[in-house]
Amino acid sequence: MDLTLTSEQELIRSTAREFLEARCPPSHVREMLDSPDGYSPALYKEMVELSWTDSDLGFLDLCLLVEEMGRVLLPSPFVTTVVHCGTALAGNDDLLGAIARGERLMSFGALSWDGSGAGPTLSDDVLDGELAFVPYAHVAHDLVVVADDGTTVVVDAHDAVVERLDVIGVAPACRVRFDGARASRVLGDVAGSVIEHATAAACAEMVGGAQRVLEMTVEYASGRTQFGVPVGSFQAVQHHCANMASDVLGARFMAYEAIWRLSEGLDATQEVAMAKAWCSDAYQRVCALGHQVHGAIGFTQEYDLHLYLRHATGAELAFGDADHHWERIAQNLGL
Repeated sequence: MDLTLTSEQELIRSTAREFLEARCPPSHVREMLDSPDGYSPALYKEMVELSWTDSDLGFLDLCLLVEEMGRVLLPSPFVTTVVHCGTALAGNDDLLGAIARGERLMSFGALSWDGSGAGPTLSDDVLDGELAFVPYAHVAHDLVVVADDGTTVVVDAHDAVVERLDVIGVAPACRVRFDGARASRVLGDVAGSVIEHATAAACAEMVGGAQRVLEMTVEYASGRTQFGVPVGSFQAVQHHCANMASDVLGARFMAYEAIWRLSEGLDATQEVAMAKAWCSDAYQRVCALGHQVHGAIGFTQEYDLHLYLRHATGAELAFGDADHHWERIAQNLGL
């Protein structure tokens, strides 16, 4: 495995960073927290014009974009529409084309890692039941849903009752109820692949967030003075920053090994589980050390660090927390 980025991938990353830093400052994130939609349609349109929603973009390239989105905490239905639902809709060129043109927003909902469990029931292409914590379902045109038998279907969002929930993370999530909602399309047994790709993308997003927490902490430690010197000159603070940097680097390597294997069509079951378990814990550790270095100011509502702690907590729970994935790793090893 060679994780060296090509010149084209370096351009994708640098362009995305420049664009997102300019268009998604912390003030935009805060504004979207209180907005009805939870995202900016104008900003989403700009991403469409940059061809970020194009189905020809490879999974690794997409995750480079997702990492940069995590770095600025971009509030957007991009990931659930393009990554989650885009993976499920492979071969459905009409819907993929609509996503690429920015004509349709979609949201993916599943109960568990493998798509099984007591989710909505599917009988004769009709769904009954409910799902919780479906991202951006309140603005979606279509819902891609995994039924209790593992079958994945597409449902018109207008045929479901959608209720926005009060969640700890920075992205909107909804409870979705189905009462005789007819599937407009049956995608079959694709849930496992979709959830693996979604979990790997979540790892990339967490890496981006952890990277920004590290940057904020180093900037603060370099500028904050005590006893006439920057606090960053204190050995204990330097150790904290070094530990944070190690966690970010390790998380990036773990995430991109899983992402690379998925992009190459290789089995990545173990790698995805290891990446999600490690990134979930590492992001929390980075935030905790960041708060220690910042002191009391990091916990204030006006300071941006607490937004990343909220993001870390919500992202850890998405598609299974660390304990869930450590258990999967043990099972795969026969332990």
